[in-house]
Amino acid sequence: MKPFSYALAIGIATIQLALPATAADITGAGATFPFPVYSKWAEAYRKETGTGLNYQSIGSGGGIKQIQAKTVDFGATDAPLKGAALEKDGLVQFPTVMGGVVTVVNIAGVEPGKLKLTGEVVADIYAGRITKWSDPKIAALNEGVKLPEATITPVYRSDASGTTNIFTTYLSQVSEPWKKEFGAATTISWPAGQGGKGNEGVTATVKQVPNAIGYVESAYAKQNKLSHTLIQNKAGKYPQPDDKAFQAAAASADWKAAPGFGISLTNQAGEGAWPITAATFILVYKDPADAAKSTDVLKFFDWAYKNGDKLATELDYVPLPDNVVGLIHEEWKQIKGKDGKPVFNM
Repeated sequence: MKPFSYALAIGIATIQLALPATAADITGAGATFPFPVYSKWAEAYRKETGTGLNYQSIGSGGGIKQIQAKTVDFGATDAPLKGAALEKDGLVQFPTVMGGVVTVVNIAGVEPGKLKLTGEVVADIYAGRITKWSDPKIAALNEGVKLPEATITPVYRSDASGTTNIFTTYLSQVSEPWKKEFGAATTISWPAGQGGKGNEGVTATVKQVPNAIGYVESAYAKQNKLSHTLIQNKAGKYPQPDDKAFQAAAASADWKAAPGFGISLTNQAGEGAWPITAATFILVYKDPADAAKSTDVLKFFDWAYKNGDKLATELDYVPLPDNVVGLIHEEWKQIKGKDGKPVFNM
């Protein structure tokens, strides 16, 4: 089988491997943030086990709706549900990998990692307060970088998006005006710019629109050769958005601090920390209607925890620490069949 490559098209991206889907395949839908790594895992898992994964990359909001409607075996979200929501719907939530959201630009002559921004400047761009790349606030951060006298086109997610939730959570932490006017959410009433559906749609739009800026998961920027910017972190440094910087952001995380591991990794302390780091999550039912399918889902992610680290790091995702995987396995004991026994046994 040739290596899987995900399509960059505005719309829904779906993992479809060479073999046709079968009743034995796992179905999932949701976050576009982890789509590149889930596709790599799916390809390797099918080769090893014969079981495939049909995953629709439709955004976190869509993933939550589909698992609530019980039309998929698992939902995926970058905006973790709160404890009350998990309890209400009888869901178990657990993280799979960590990664970073990066800002990417399409400015002639500006190479990847050469443009420096602060969180406050990014917030002002998306709020429509900074409208030109030649703005003095941007120029002051980028001495020696040739910036055009051109209007900035902010590109944002048009769908309900966990990536948007991560991005706006960060902007709310570093910009009081942004927090008061827009806040953090999966959907925002954007004052300016163009929308794109999914990380795929934002990636495609930034590539097509001169002088655009967008926010995408780092793997999309890397694999599509987009020009990422540097963002000043809490320590005043400008780290490169890579696995080391994402690990630095997660180094002191307290995974037990919130139900369903729903902690925030944005704007963490540490000189090497990437400021917009996050985990991505899976949602499954505590009392599934089809216990066998739930077993298959947990087998897939257990395989990924044990065998998928290399594939994840190649895409600049950060595998979860072993102790967190141990906590996840404990969490899985809540997922039981009609006989009252856990559907997954270690």
